[in-house]
Amino acid sequence: MSNNVELNQRPDPDALLVQIADYVDSTPIASAEAYNTARNCLMDTLGCGLLALRFPECTKHLGPMVLGTTVQHGARVPGTSHELDPVTAAFNIGCIIRWLDFNDTWLAAEWGHPSDNLGGILATADYLSRVAVSEGKPPLTMRDVLTAMIKAHEIQGVLALENSFNRVGLDHVLLVRVASTAVVTKMLGGNRDQIIDAVSQAWVDGCALRTYRHAPNAGSRKSWAAGDATSRAVRLAMITMKGEMGLPSVLSAPKWGYYDVLFNGNPFSIKQDFASYVMENVLFKISFPAEFHAQTAVEAAVTLHAQVKGRADEIERIEITTHESAIRIISKEGDLANPADRDHCLQYMVAVPLLYGNLVAEHYEDAFHYADPRIDALRQKMVIKEDPRYSAEYLEADKRSIANAIQIFFTDGSHTEQVAVEYPIGHRRRREEGIPVLEQKFRSNLVTRFPQAQSDKIAALCNDQAALEKTPVHEFMSLFVIN
Repeated sequence: MSNNVELNQRPDPDALLVQIADYVDSTPIASAEAYNTARNCLMDTLGCGLLALRFPECTKHLGPMVLGTTVQHGARVPGTSHELDPVTAAFNIGCIIRWLDFNDTWLAAEWGHPSDNLGGILATADYLSRVAVSEGKPPLTMRDVLTAMIKAHEIQGVLALENSFNRVGLDHVLLVRVASTAVVTKMLGGNRDQIIDAVSQAWVDGCALRTYRHAPNAGSRKSWAAGDATSRAVRLAMITMKGEMGLPSVLSAPKWGYYDVLFNGNPFSIKQDFASYVMENVLFKISFPAEFHAQTAVEAAVTLHAQVKGRADEIERIEITTHESAIRIISKEGDLANPADRDHCLQYMVAVPLLYGNLVAEHYEDAFHYADPRIDALRQKMVIKEDPRYSAEYLEADKRSIANAIQIFFTDGSHTEQVAVEYPIGHRRRREEGIPVLEQKFRSNLVTRFPQAQSDKIAALCNDQAALEKTPVHEFMSLFVIN
């Protein structure tokens, strides 16, 4: 008889669910560096979203799901006039901040962009603050937003350190959904048990496939996938707060749990406690809207531009020395069908700055690509090599390099020097050099959407840590509204 039944004894919650909930619910963040970096991350992420509003393929996704829908005390979408329910607003914000692949990055066994969580965090915070003010209660402050950002970064990033979802064909936006669900449930007033329940719902959703990030199917879904994940997180947090039960052994249940169904039966490896490590070490994309594994390659190509200018026809071959992850995710040959295909092609991201001395978002558009046949001609001359040291140091905790080197050989037998860049300007090792450039990037992005006076007011507030942290969320968001 026992062979034909399942034991229906509800277990204690999986240890990872408890670990995440305890961290979100009761672990204080004491790191001033983390809060300062979170402020810079907020600036950069919002700036990337504002810049994306210049692209119709992005803006067609924005607004309410049903035209004409209005929401009392709705969450605002920066750079627009939209006021939406927090689930839809989270998708909108997540979509714009990720569209150009220009916000922060985390590279480990798994890759990802922890600032993608800001979609759910900011939408929820604005909605809660507007409702609180309407009821005569105190609103959330931007300190609360920064705290949620630090914790979401940490959950996503620590889970990524040792666990490669991409190697089993799954997409990293899962970790956005998990991290956003945890912190948004807390923002909504959830207790420890409710956070456990909500996070279990995030895991049971399973995973998106990485199909839309790789040849031959790379496409625009990769630009809204994180918006989808962070908005789903808000939905899961909200239904949990209505009393929806959790699934305590969602990870470990034999046969039906996440590990057995989607992770080859292997439990996750978590080798450090949740604190503020990820925010302190996050990578900023400061100079180029390029997939992060190519950032240093683009920087090297810009350096070589002066030696290549006017000599494209004389190039015999271009040797790119890189690391294993870059080869696996962005090295590709053949036709590039759309902008999303091009910004995930190492060869394309090297060819453009070699020819033009820079790489900007417009360089991925069809009109630019097809107008210059030299780009594809250079791609065909590229040889990709792996340096084992680059691959090893990419994973070393005290380095986390993202190294690339380029050398160009001409038909007359001459060649350039090999230009190697091991740490991009957005790396923690180059923070002193990078932050002024990040601040200028933010100011430049602001003026693409707002008058100079409004841009100056926003930049001044965002550059003042103490003033920003005290600012009520609804007041901060009102600075980004277009009427």
